[in-house]
Amino acid sequence: MGQPLLELRALRREFPSGDGTMVILKDIDLKIDAGEMVAIVGASGSGKSTLMNILGCLDRPTAGSYRVAGTETGELGPDELAALRREHFGFIFQRYQLLTDLCAAANVELPAIYTGLAASARQARAQSLLTRLGLQERMNHRPSQLSGGQQQRVSIARALMNGGAVILADEPTGALDSASGEEVMRILQELHADGHTIILVTHDMSVASHAARVIEISDGVIVADRQTAARTASKPPGLASPSPAAALMRAGADRFAQAFRMALRAMNAHRLRTFLTMLSIIIGIAAVVSVVALGRGAQAQVMAQVRELGTNTLDVFPGKDFGDTHAAAIETLVAADAEALADQPYVDSATPNLSINVTALYRELAVAGQVTGVGAGHFRVRGLKLASGRFFDALDVERHGQVAVIDPKAATTLFKSATRAIGEIVLLGNMPVEIIGVLQPVQSSSNTSTPTFYVPYAAVATRLSGQSHLDSISLRVRDAVSSQAVQQAVTAMLSERHGRKDFFIFSSDQIRQAVTRTSTTLTVLISGIAMIALLVGGIGVMNIMLVSVTERTQEIGVRMAIGARQSDILQQFLIEAMLVCLIGGVLGVLIALGLGLAADLMGLGLQMSFSVASIVLAVACSTLIGITFGFLPARNAARLDPVQALARD
Repeated sequence: MGQPLLELRALRREFPSGDGTMVILKDIDLKIDAGEMVAIVGASGSGKSTLMNILGCLDRPTAGSYRVAGTETGELGPDELAALRREHFGFIFQRYQLLTDLCAAANVELPAIYTGLAASARQARAQSLLTRLGLQERMNHRPSQLSGGQQQRVSIARALMNGGAVILADEPTGALDSASGEEVMRILQELHADGHTIILVTHDMSVASHAARVIEISDGVIVADRQTAARTASKPPGLASPSPAAALMRAGADRFAQAFRMALRAMNAHRLRTFLTMLSIIIGIAAVVSVVALGRGAQAQVMAQVRELGTNTLDVFPGKDFGDTHAAAIETLVAADAEALADQPYVDSATPNLSINVTALYRELAVAGQVTGVGAGHFRVRGLKLASGRFFDALDVERHGQVAVIDPKAATTLFKSATRAIGEIVLLGNMPVEIIGVLQPVQSSSNTSTPTFYVPYAAVATRLSGQSHLDSISLRVRDAVSSQAVQQAVTAMLSERHGRKDFFIFSSDQIRQAVTRTSTTLTVLISGIAMIALLVGGIGVMNIMLVSVTERTQEIGVRMAIGARQSDILQQFLIEAMLVCLIGGVLGVLIALGLGLAADLMGLGLQMSFSVASIVLAVACSTLIGITFGFLPARNAARLDPVQALARD
């Protein structure tokens, strides 16, 4: 005789029991040849089901040897054992173990998905098997729509999908009526006649009588092994598997598609739970995107206000720094310095500044105001715009013109409106001036509550203050020129003109940098709080996925029994976790965009600036959370012991 198909030598199976161990199988020696029909019989607890699980590579022996077609199974890893189950075994369970979300045809196709059989080929084979078993009219019915006998025939068709060289049937008639039981046994005998090796596990001797060989087991020991009929040799069936080279990519794609569909079915089956799991992800992503958008919008608003003060401006003051008590005694900062700076190639425009507080008198109305003596370039330096009238020019400055441009506060205080101010005469101290222009309102720190009158600095110096030196000089740096480089050049130039450095320079770029740092800090802080929500959401995803693994333990066991690899199970649950977080992330982004639109429509004054980068990053972050927090439950599912998973109620 040749090499046996299945061979057990001195095989033992023990289980922990309290402080000791319980021996279920004791030094079993057994050989089963290809094409045999064997019945393993015994009372409940005799060890027959444990023996079947080891024969089908669903369980491992504690000691001893088990070979399948000469291959020692004890040396194989989980995926190699899964390959044996795919290529050699077909399982028929007492409780059918069909996946309730799939129709009959889809249940039958499952094993072929894991072998990489093309979709058209596996669909044709599934239809052929179901037709052969008399279920051609029930192919698209789900298990709940089938009788017990029909479900068992679907289970038989699934066992034959990949060839089923060895059919392992665990109490195949135990849940059926007598007529259905006889039909199932007739089918098994036909399969035996076609060359399949049939191993029946039963306690019913009438079922065992259909086999040509009966092995009786009691208390973990084989007590009888008798041949009841002559064995008729027949050609073993071929496997329905493609060549590995042609099937590799298709198999991977099919397994991914199957895992994706099952993930969607699982999410749909528990819609409320799925949504509640998503909720923390939705809130976290919406918060992150909204906060970043608010931060960008606030920063843009402040930058706009800084630009209103003057794009990239420098202010030169006497003294060492703000608050220098000796600054008032320094009189070296003069109008000639401003004129010299205005001629430099890196300067766009410059203006001297000289301020004095006066009482402004218009008819019988007197108000406290501030007169600021400036050059014609002041309005360009500060980026100011007119509401009405005109600016004074260089000729007005040269002639010591008694003209003034006023801010909106002065216009409303003295004249009630900007249009009424033009052409009116106001007495500033002892100097009358004509109002020639009114400025547009600006949202900046310079927009004080004191009415301000901008007058040519020469007129202020000669007719109001009697002061020849300046309070400060302001200049606007040309575009594309470094503010820091200009600051160094101005320092060198004025130090040379004064013979010493008796001034300091303040740059608007410092404001911009401070605002940027502050807004970035706040954005990071609030985003950190939002990330905590995402972390909580991730933990929620992990908890729900752990529950899902527990609920679907039997499904996992069935998939492993028909040949699913650990990577297939891992992939299925990872996809589900990732989909929950990805959909939650997309919904969070949509909510954030909706909040931005609502803020605009309601005129709340909140400017939200969304960026594609932050949105993409948020969605990527939510997906990463799904992968990270879904990995542990998915790994737990992939590492389940097939026999324990199948036994779970």
